[in-house]
Amino acid sequence: MELRQLTYFVAVCEELSFSGAAARCFISQSAISHQISRLERDLGVQLFERSTRSVVPTDATARLLPLAKQMLSLESAIRAAVRTVGPRIRLAANMSFATRSLSAIAGARAAHPEAEIEFVIKPFRQRITAVTDGDCDLALIRGRVDQPGLVVEQLWVEDLVIATSSAHPLAAADVVTLADLSSYPLLLPPEQEQVLLHTVIRTAFAELPTGPTFGPPIPPDHTATMELINRPEAWTVLYAESTTEGLVVLRLTEHKLRIPVSAVLRADARRSPIMATLLTALHRC
Repeated sequence: MELRQLTYFVAVCEELSFSGAAARCFISQSAISHQISRLERDLGVQLFERSTRSVVPTDATARLLPLAKQMLSLESAIRAAVRTVGPRIRLAANMSFATRSLSAIAGARAAHPEAEIEFVIKPFRQRITAVTDGDCDLALIRGRVDQPGLVVEQLWVEDLVIATSSAHPLAAADVVTLADLSSYPLLLPPEQEQVLLHTVIRTAFAELPTGPTFGPPIPPDHTATMELINRPEAWTVLYAESTTEGLVVLRLTEHKLRIPVSAVLRADARRSPIMATLLTALHRC
């Protein structure tokens, strides 16, 4: 049994999709499937019932999952314990924050040439855990998190993007309103996977006489682009840094669909001059 296999196992459990877990772990679907099969052989149990449509955890999975998470948390704690003491900062984010983060890191390094600033890619839950355990010094997230021992500082506010296929009835419009969109089906990932996005949508539509017309949820192993091509009358909401190739981006007359981007830090962490410079740079980017 290897720690990476446990990482892949937890990802499949949380995504309930081998393709979704593969994308999250930045490896191929065949590679993650192979590693899960190896783990099943090592343990002598079946962890997932697989079909072309679904991935269903078994009873053994329910028993293994909390232990696997403990092992991965312990790994982070071990790395934190043996880290070299010095002017070093680890920033956890996902790829959608890469451009801003690298620009801010370059600015902080220019002001503090002696500093070592790492940019590490982690899914949302792992970002929060890494800061809590001390494996990372700060994390970038959309929205907020309320957890003892952590503080959240808002850095900027991001506009969300309205996207349709080129065949949508409103695709040729210069600008649209939420009222214009309300009668067309809105495609989003399941609410349990994108609580913040659903909350922003419902809040924006709260002032209108009619709310959004929700279409079927986008499955974890599907892309918004393909769903919109298959349903040309539908629309979706994307983060500003998301890829919109093949889609039409519509401009809203009102700017109601906005979402905060925040830095998460440990409440007891000392704010070094390097950290202060990095946070300032992130504010300005």
